[in-house]
Amino acid sequence: MNAIAKNLALVFGVLAFATSCTATSNLSTPTQQSPKVAEVSDATKVRAIKIDGSSTVYPITEAIANQFQQNKQQYKGQVLLSFSGTSAGFKKFCNKETDISNASRPILKAEIEACNKNGVKFIELPVAFDALTVAVNSENTWAKDITVAELKKLWEPNAQGKITRWNQVRSSWPDQPINLYGAGGQSGTFDYFTEAIVGKTRASRTDYISSEDDLALVRGVGTDPNALGYFGLAYYEDNKTRLKPLAIDSGKGAVLPSPETVEKAEYQPLARPLLIYVNAQSLQNQPELKEFVDYYLKYAPITTSSVGYVPLPSEAYELAEKNFQAGKEGTVFAGKEQINFQISDLLKTPQK
Repeated sequence: MNAIAKNLALVFGVLAFATSCTATSNLSTPTQQSPKVAEVSDATKVRAIKIDGSSTVYPITEAIANQFQQNKQQYKGQVLLSFSGTSAGFKKFCNKETDISNASRPILKAEIEACNKNGVKFIELPVAFDALTVAVNSENTWAKDITVAELKKLWEPNAQGKITRWNQVRSSWPDQPINLYGAGGQSGTFDYFTEAIVGKTRASRTDYISSEDDLALVRGVGTDPNALGYFGLAYYEDNKTRLKPLAIDSGKGAVLPSPETVEKAEYQPLARPLLIYVNAQSLQNQPELKEFVDYYLKYAPITTSSVGYVPLPSEAYELAEKNFQAGKEGTVFAGKEQINFQISDLLKTPQK
């Protein structure tokens, strides 16, 4: 190889390496295949912060991680962030594979037992509230609202292969196929939705297009005029031109998802807390992890709003920070789903 060829090879090699280390922070591009949020040189000096879990919480944590990386120039490590769903994330967390687990539902009794078995103690920190959104394609002209009873009729196991057309849900709707998009079985959204709508966790028809990636569901509903799906509020907010939310009627009138209706406890039963769980032992061994979580709680209110979720009241973040600094382990949810859990409940429920 002559000198010119060698120089060109060197240049292209450097460019390829630089491109591979470029981080992304766009809500529309989370991917399970590209888990890293940010990388910097000299990363061997400190251990990487490893985060996995909910795709619903992903946009908040991704934005925080990028801000932290940019603003904390003295941090010489990596924040490795991915999503596999809340349930799959807890499996990794309780197996000591991650330092933080993003969760769109509280940790369950079986997961607590798995963590205890492996000696994993955790600190539970609420970071936001979500209005789990039921949406249709923007070209849908007939559906504006839907009752909880209609959603149950549509999604319960007995509906499989039977409730397949819009007019079977409501007689005034057209005789057209209804194509369903929903959370996959490893998703906390799946657990919460089935408990809130069907009345039993994980009880659902299975003949629908499922994914742990909310963005994949958004794409499906956004390109299918006969679609109906559900996912986190932030994913609707970022795709308003393609989607239309349905107002939910739980018996007190139809209510659209919004920060205001969540704060007033009007959007029920699909308002839910979003949380992060921090490995208590990792905190002792990784000073940079404590610094990152401090940063997370400090900037969570602004970041939560910027990505489309509902921030908690300031006293809730203050309580979370107090519990974090005190190393208060445990959960306020008693190891089970808490339907109709309100923001104010976070301020008065003791951890166990």
